[in-house]
Amino acid sequence: MILSSSQIFKGRISRALQACRVRILQDRALHGAAAAETAERDKKMKTFDDLPGPSLLTNLYWFFIRGYLLHTHELQQIKYKHYGPMFRSVIGRYKMVTIMDPEILELVLRQEGKYPMRSEMDVWKDHRNLRSLSYGPLTEEGHRWHNLRSALNKKMLKPSEAKMYAGSINEVVSDLIERIRDLRRDSPSGNTVNDIANVFYRFAFEGVSYIVFETRIGCMSKQIPLETQKFIDSIGFMLKNSVYVTYLPPWTRKVLPYWKRYIEGWDNIFDFGKKLVDKKMSEIQARLGSREEVQGEYLTYLLSSGNLSLPEVYGSVCELLLAGVDTTSNTLSWSLYHLAQDPELQQFLHEEVAQAVPGDRIPTADDIAQMPLLRAVIKETLRLYPVVPVNARIITEKEVTIGDYQFPKNTLFVLNHYAISRDEKNFEQPERFLPQRWLRRWFRDHKMKNNPFSYIPFGYGIRACVGRRIAELEMHLTLSRVIKKYEIRPDPQGGNIKPMARIVLTPNKPINLQFLERKAL
Repeated sequence: MILSSSQIFKGRISRALQACRVRILQDRALHGAAAAETAERDKKMKTFDDLPGPSLLTNLYWFFIRGYLLHTHELQQIKYKHYGPMFRSVIGRYKMVTIMDPEILELVLRQEGKYPMRSEMDVWKDHRNLRSLSYGPLTEEGHRWHNLRSALNKKMLKPSEAKMYAGSINEVVSDLIERIRDLRRDSPSGNTVNDIANVFYRFAFEGVSYIVFETRIGCMSKQIPLETQKFIDSIGFMLKNSVYVTYLPPWTRKVLPYWKRYIEGWDNIFDFGKKLVDKKMSEIQARLGSREEVQGEYLTYLLSSGNLSLPEVYGSVCELLLAGVDTTSNTLSWSLYHLAQDPELQQFLHEEVAQAVPGDRIPTADDIAQMPLLRAVIKETLRLYPVVPVNARIITEKEVTIGDYQFPKNTLFVLNHYAISRDEKNFEQPERFLPQRWLRRWFRDHKMKNNPFSYIPFGYGIRACVGRRIAELEMHLTLSRVIKKYEIRPDPQGGNIKPMARIVLTPNKPINLQFLERKAL
């Protein structure tokens, strides 16, 4: 059959329309599949609100009714059992994602960016703003923090630089040994030192002040100068009240006493620090006026380098003092507490120290390398009692993806080192004091492969503790000399002592110990 031209044209149109219909249907199918895929992907990416966690009322109940405000480290372990390794919390104006797993912790810290933030430190900044003071390394942020931290790192962060302070540290340790001798002699038993944490607290203040301010402030004297004692008391006062002002809403500042006490504590801290800085500045100017060479260590470097303004030095040294005291004092206190309850371990440690440093010789920084058990004791103490049991990070530069959860910029991640380091998934027999777990033969025999992020007591990355090397050297030198001279025994009436949180982790009651002088070998 012969088709007319019109019929041929109509057929072509019909086929074209059919093809269009097919293409449209295909496009719709593809679009629908893509839309479904996008919807499925969006559905999979969960948010903060999808996380498990306690309600606001539950948190208020735990903190203020059950009294866990000073035992937040224990509360986090309870929450871990209820909500798992990552959960949300809302307390006042703070929305927090709490991390209880080292692998998740690693994911967060490896995304912290160039200018990581620990947390907003709002209440600390409120004091600085109220008094028109400069921020320090714990409160400053962004590029200004990076410049500040770069200046502070010099002469402190490298092991070779920390060794420079060994002489100053040993000088203060010698005073500590004398102080222990006097306290035990004056006790009814003739060998007991009550509240050893307070003794180490004074020692740590003297040590860090000697390094930072390049001057002795009298903490190891029988009669502490009134100004120094006020300074010491003010730090404890500020830390205790900061726990309350951090979580209470701002309107309570005019009603409850915590805010006034908190501000008063900071004022005393800055007044004390400013006087010592001004004194050193006057000495430097006098030397320069006489055309003498300017010599000194840390504070002299900060003041003479020109990298920091005088207000920045004030803010920095006051915050450095806070970062350097509790680490040393609390770690040494807990170390002796546990060594006193394990005579066999203590004897092994004594023999190691005596072999590395025979006779009356005072240990040096280089001697510590020959004392692996000593270093393990300090590491194990920091595992059980991280000085800062709960740290934080705020990722400011990008969104953070963890598994099927996605969190926006500026999310506050709470990093619970205390719970992680006491989790049996990360450490065998986690509640036991076992320094040998850090020795090579233990790892070999037990085939242990801990995630490195299960133990980071000094933090991680560029925002890690600036004074870590000096703190470690101070603890090692001190413990080696105390153990070499004394056998430590527990107070028969002491009982069990637990940690308590006041931002940093401290004993919940005084640690009393017996110090029995060893016979010279």
